[in-house]
Amino acid sequence: MAQPRNSHAMKIEIFSDAAEVALAAARYFASVSRDAVAARGKFVVALSGGNTPWLMLNALAQEEEPWTATHLLQVDERVVPAGNPNRNLTHLKQIPLERTPLRPEQIHEMPVDNRDLEAAAEQYAQTVAEFAGIPPQIDLVHLGLGADGHTASLVPGDPVLDKTDTDVAITNVYLGARRMTLTYPILNRAQRILWLVTGKEKAVALARLQAGDLSIPAGRVRPDRAVIFADRDAADRGR
Repeated sequence: MAQPRNSHAMKIEIFSDAAEVALAAARYFASVSRDAVAARGKFVVALSGGNTPWLMLNALAQEEEPWTATHLLQVDERVVPAGNPNRNLTHLKQIPLERTPLRPEQIHEMPVDNRDLEAAAEQYAQTVAEFAGIPPQIDLVHLGLGADGHTASLVPGDPVLDKTDTDVAITNVYLGARRMTLTYPILNRAQRILWLVTGKEKAVALARLQAGDLSIPAGRVRPDRAVIFADRDAADRGR
C-alpha cells in the first residue's frame, strides 16, 4: 500500500561531499541570520548534533554573521553527564566559543542534568519562549536525518511523537540514553528549516523524506519552509 505523502515537495540542493554541504550551510545560516537581525534585531537558531553541523559551525567563523545578536538553542540532547562526548552541547560550545565572538550566555543548553526531567523540559520550553516569543517561532531550525527516519530525537515508536501540548519533551531510551527534544509543534512553527543529510546510509531515508512519507518521524516535519542540503552519496536514491 502506498505511504501517505505531504502536499508540498521539499527543495533539495546536492553537493559533492559533506565538506561542501557544510560550506553551503554556513552561507545559508549567515544569510538567514542577517535577515532576521535586520527584521527583528536578533537571530534565534536551534541546532542538532552530528558531524556535518560542526563542520558548518567551523565554516561560519569565516562568514559575516551577527554573532552579538545570535542565540543558539538545542534541538535535542542526550541525558548523559556533562562533558560526555555524546552530549551535543560538548561540541556545540567548543567551536563557537573558540572561534567567534559568541558569549557563553548566548548558548542556551538543555538542562538534562536536572533530576526531574519533566520539570527540566518545561523549564527549557520557557527558555525558548523567552527568546522566540509566545508561541515560540524559531528563525532557523537545523535538522539531521537518521537512517531509520528519525530526526531530532523523534524516533520511530516513541510516545513523544504524539506530543502536541508541549514544545519540549523527554523520550524513552534510544541507543542507550533518554533524550530531551523539541517536538513537532515548535519545529513546524519555525520560520525556516535546514536539513543537512550526508552519507550513503541515509539514502533510503532521504528518498522517503523527499516523498513526504509520513510513516517516518522526519516525514511529519512540514516541508514548505524547509530546504535539504545533501551530498551525492545521500541523494543517490532521492533523484
